[in-house]
Amino acid sequence: MPRLLVVLLFLLPAIPLLAQPIASTVYAWKDAPVVKKPGTEQRKMLEGSATDFKHIEVHTTTVAAHQAPHPAHKHDDEELIIIKEGELTVTIAGKTTTLGPNSIALIMPGDEHGFENKGNIPATYYVMRYESKTPADAERGQKAGGSLMIDWKEVPFQPHDKGGIRRMFDRATAMTKRFEMHVTTLNNGLASHPPHTHRAAEILIMVNNAAESSVDGKLIPNTTGDLTYLESNVPHNITNNTQKPCTYFAFQFE
Repeated sequence: MPRLLVVLLFLLPAIPLLAQPIASTVYAWKDAPVVKKPGTEQRKMLEGSATDFKHIEVHTTTVAAHQAPHPAHKHDDEELIIIKEGELTVTIAGKTTTLGPNSIALIMPGDEHGFENKGNIPATYYVMRYESKTPADAERGQKAGGSLMIDWKEVPFQPHDKGGIRRMFDRATAMTKRFEMHVTTLNNGLASHPPHTHRAAEILIMVNNAAESSVDGKLIPNTTGDLTYLESNVPHNITNNTQKPCTYFAFQFE
């Protein structure tokens, strides 16, 4: 075998495989694979690449009462936390807050952070970790406000003709030029809006009840805990075809 070919074959295992693009669809809570460890369990919701991210991964972690999932740590990618159930005590860069359901934390790269369930029931939360295709801009992230924690109870509900909205944040981060998050309550029998597109990719997470997502012309039911991923410029909307209001997170990033 030629020496050059031998060298190339030796080097191949060291070359990282490119993450596959994430398909735009609904990722059902009930179908997510579960990995159980002492005191915790995880559900992998999705993983791959996106228009603006070379890697994005979303999973959920459930932590038993009076347990921590891992020691405090830091990493080079960015992280978003959404509390699904229970209460989670979050510490970021020395600041500690206990967050309840639907509260969120946004963690800039390099900030040390840790989580602990100090309550008497399990706590479950979504984790979104992502790394941009362009180099991280730490200065941009700090100028936009750095890491943050938002208590759901402190976010005002703004009613409108289809239900209402809670605006969580709209800002730049180290990994994004713009990251916007809100929570929509959609009354029964209504569509959020006609199918539409936008440059930013988007994730929807159903908080309660159920709805039907239209993703690139395909109608897909989703219910509490399900996640809908929408790539850049994919036509979409969501319709509440149940008998009571539904509530869901919606966040866009580019």
